[in-house]
Amino acid sequence: MFRGRQGKGILLTRPGHDINLAEIDPRETAGHSKSDAAKKIEKLRERLAELQEALFAEHERSLLIVVQAMDTGGKDGAIKNLCYGLDPNGVQLTNFKYPTAEERDHDFLWRVHKAAPRKGAVGLWNRSHYEDVLVPLVHGEISREAWRERCEDINAFEKLLTRNGVTILKFFLHISKEEQKCRLEARLKEPDKLWKFNLGDLAERKLWEDYQRAYEDVINTCTTKHAPWLIVPADRKWMRNLVMLETVVTALEEMKPNYPRPDIDPKEITIE
Repeated sequence: MFRGRQGKGILLTRPGHDINLAEIDPRETAGHSKSDAAKKIEKLRERLAELQEALFAEHERSLLIVVQAMDTGGKDGAIKNLCYGLDPNGVQLTNFKYPTAEERDHDFLWRVHKAAPRKGAVGLWNRSHYEDVLVPLVHGEISREAWRERCEDINAFEKLLTRNGVTILKFFLHISKEEQKCRLEARLKEPDKLWKFNLGDLAERKLWEDYQRAYEDVINTCTTKHAPWLIVPADRKWMRNLVMLETVVTALEEMKPNYPRPDIDPKEITIE
């Protein structure tokens, strides 16, 4: 279970305390400056690499990082930021796209359960099982009763993971509608970003308010003691990177991974 700390620009949700996204400033800096953040990020990356190595060596528990956001919310950039300097042997990255025919032949949690991080690993999920309660709700493809049942299944699934040694961090990257417009326009103007532009994003943008309500419903319903949501102000990418790194480092420090005791006495070993 992640306890974490608040007051550094990230909102750690609590069961029974519903959030309203309109009341959370996506441009929040919590007193940080971009230059100071750059220095802190460098130190946090070093600390994260140390902790990841210990977690990998210990090989008893794992960390799962779920990243959700609106289109252009910065999921790819946030994950790149977290992966910087990590040992790829201890990282499991999964990008959940539209379900395949095989995945649709199973229950909606089948494809995510098999992607859960193995012992010693840091799992990074770009989108997740939450797509199966967000998109169908917004597009009217699921009844409210079926939606509630899926949320119950998600809460039970996440509790199962935590009971088996998985610490779960669920990040929602909170951006403004104005910032999304800027990022979409940047994709049209910059050749190295044009490949990311999708006309379907414009159709989804028209449903902005519906998605905001859906995210509020999902966050409020699927915030539990063992797997709370973390709301990240993400209009400023440097702020997003800072608070996510701080949160992941804090979570690993709370886990206190230890290197395994050697089964040999190095003093008795002679290398000729």
